[in-house]
Amino acid sequence: MLGLKTQLKRKKHAHFSESEKRKIIEDYLHSGLTKREIWEKYTGSKTEHGLILYWMYKYGYLSVSKEKSITFASKKQMIQHRNTPEESVSDFETLQLKNRILELEKQLQASEMKSIAWQTMVELAERELNISIKKKFNTKPSK
Repeated sequence: MLGLKTQLKRKKHAHFSESEKRKIIEDYLHSGLTKREIWEKYTGSKTEHGLILYWMYKYGYLSVSKEKSITFASKKQMIQHRNTPEESVSDFETLQLKNRILELEKQLQASEMKSIAWQTMVELAERELNISIKKKFNTKPSK
């Protein structure tokens, strides 16, 4: 390694906001340029590593079937069926809410199982040990 005079330069990764990503996709759909040409236009790099396609899938311009094959529509169909930013935010919020509901349902089920286990344990203890564990509602509180 002593004879190396050149160092490898690390390329900076391009980071785009959601609106910039949508603008790049729109430009690709409307301009007739290739993905490579669009990527070079916005980043200066010739390789885009499938990010435009990934963004198109992510924002609803493409769909993936259950068999994991990508369904490509014509550019006109993609433009007509795309989600607006408001719709994608709404879809994202809906997905988050559905996930939250599932999480809460799991917590509720776990809580119900604990309650049933506790009730069963108390009933067995009262029956086997002949002691009263359940609170009597007509008694005075202890001081």
